[in-house]
Formats: sequence, C-alpha cells, structure tokens
Amino acid sequence: MILRQKLEILGKEKSTPCISISLNTHRTRPDNAMDIIALKKLLKEAETRIIDEYGKRAQAPLLTKLAEIEVDESLNLESLHIFLSSETDEIMRSTVSVRENRVQISDTFALHPLIKEYSRNEEYAILLLSQSGVNLCDALNDGIVEEIANEDFPFPENQHYNTDSNKSSDPDLLDNLVREFLNKVDKAAESVHNETGFQFVVICTEDNYSRLMQVSDRPSMYHGYANIDYNSMARHHIAKQAWNIVKELQRDRSTKAIKENKEAIGKGNVLTDLQEIYRSAVDGRGDLLMVHQNFEQPVLMTGDDTFKFIVDTTKPDAIDDITGNIAWEVLSKKRRVFFTAQDQIKDIGEIVLKTRY
Repeated sequence: MILRQKLEILGKEKSTPCISISLNTHRTRPDNAMDIIALKKLLKEAETRIIDEYGKRAQAPLLTKLAEIEVDESLNLESLHIFLSSETDEIMRSTVSVRENRVQISDTFALHPLIKEYSRNEEYAILLLSQSGVNLCDALNDGIVEEIANEDFPFPENQHYNTDSNKSSDPDLLDNLVREFLNKVDKAAESVHNETGFQFVVICTEDNYSRLMQVSDRPSMYHGYANIDYNSMARHHIAKQAWNIVKELQRDRSTKAIKENKEAIGKGNVLTDLQEIYRSAVDGRGDLLMVHQNFEQPVLMTGDDTFKFIVDTTKPDAIDDITGNIAWEVLSKKRRVFFTAQDQIKDIGEIVLKTRY
C-alpha cells in the first residue's frame, strides 16, 4: 500500500488510545545498531504511559501488540514511525528526519512528520526489468519504501521464449516474444498507475525500454529509464539511479509552476498570507501551492481554521510546521503542491497559493 493511501487510512482512525512513535534512524552499520536501543527505550516509555493512563488489564491486547514489535534495522532510512491501536499495527520508514524521538498518545495518530514528508517529496514507482523477472517498488525520493506485491507483481522471468529449435536464430521471432512479454508488464503497470497515480522510472537495458515504449498503451506514465547494472543491484543503487531522473523532472515542473503563479497575480487569485492560505486550502479552493523548501512555521491551533504563531514546538497540541498540513489539504483534494529550492518563488512569497476561484 502506498504512502498516500496509508496516510488517508491512518488519518481517519479515531481510537482510545492511539500510539504514535517516531525516531531518527540510520541506513548503515554500525550506527543502525543504536536504533534498536533507541526503539526499545521508546517502546518501554509507551508501555509505561499506557498502563499509567489507561490501565494494564483494560489495554492488555494493545500492550501485547507493543511487546511484539520487531524492526529490521538493515532496512532503516532516516526515520521510523510506528502506529498502534486496537485496530492498527503499522510500521513505516521515512527519508526525512524528525525533530526529536518521541512517543505520542492520543485518540488520533500523530501523522505530521509523514504528512510533511509526503508533501515535500515525490513518491513514484521503480520498475526493475531484470533477467530474473520484474519487480515494482514504491520509492520516495532516493529511497525505496517497500516492494509492491499484488496479483501481477513481482513478475516471473520472461516465459515467452522460442520452443522451435529450427527458429532459434530468428531475430524477428525473438523480438516479438520480448515485446509480448513487455506488453503484459505494461498492462500490469498501467493497472497500478490507475489505482495509485504513480509514474514509473524503469531500470532496464536501452533496447528493452525502447520496446516497452513501443508497446505501451500509455507511454506518458513513464518518467524515463536508467541502464541496469547487473554488477550493482543493491536497492540503494537502484533508488539513486531513479532519483537522478526524477530530480531533473521536478526542477522543470517547479520552474513552470513558478511562472504560472506569477502570471496569476494579475488575476487576483494568488494568496501569500498564511492564515488565508490555510483557510482556502481547507475549503478546497487551492489549485497550486508553492513553498520554498527552507520555509517552516510552527503554530498552535486556536480554532477550527485559525492559529497563532509560536516558537516552542513542545507545547501540547503544537504543530511543528503548518505548511505540512496545508500541503496535505491541497494534495488530498487532488490539486498540485511544490516544495522548491528555487529562490525565484521569493519574488512573490515564501509560501504562495494560487486559488481555483
């Protein structure tokens, strides 16, 4: 299940209690060995708080879930997030660090770190076409979140091979067999695209990518390809190859979005006041949100759609960066969001919302 779908499900849950645990982690040894120690400390803190606040007997099933948490530290990225309730048991990894390791217990899950990550980064799919088969991975920036497994993926190796020994050297026949196989891969990828909206970066040979584009029913769902290196098939290497392609596309899209916002100023439908931006996003008026990547604003909510600026993010109910919430409001309504490093956006403001009307 992709990050967006998980966030939508977790965001709707209300249960007493909901446990949210977030901690910074490391990708490599020996640093990630310390992650297990840090996690055990947080799990113990969560156990103590659940017992003190809700009672050991009343929350026995939840405490059992807590005690059974196991994490493979070799898969760690920059941070780890655990969400537990009577109905939910979810472990998620993130490419973005958190401000501090913490346990939060409430009647909803604390999703701000992942909302911020989702809205500031790009989630896409990596389609790995290798000699041993076809794998599909959910990727976020330069990290692979998880391998996607469904009724189609992973694909076994190409079963479309020549069984006629008299035609073993027929290049046209072999080419047609490969195309038939890639056509099936394309249809399976399109099914994932229709369900998730994912675009794909393909890791394969140049010949196979050319064939895939020729047989594809929707070539526009592919960002591009990187040459497969059979001597370096590690997940981090594949993710880096894909991310280099996506970064260039992001910059091109960001440049066009800045131009679109500047052109909309004369029409009076561009907002730069943070409170107005938040209200418009919640009301569904947001069309194109742009935020400079260095801009953050901690707030404390004072009403359903009002807040005041704060400095101390440790206060109860503080939101460490309201831009993540704004971005999610726009994204959840199927509109566009860009976090950009390009300083041209500052000509308008550090956070800018083009409204639909």
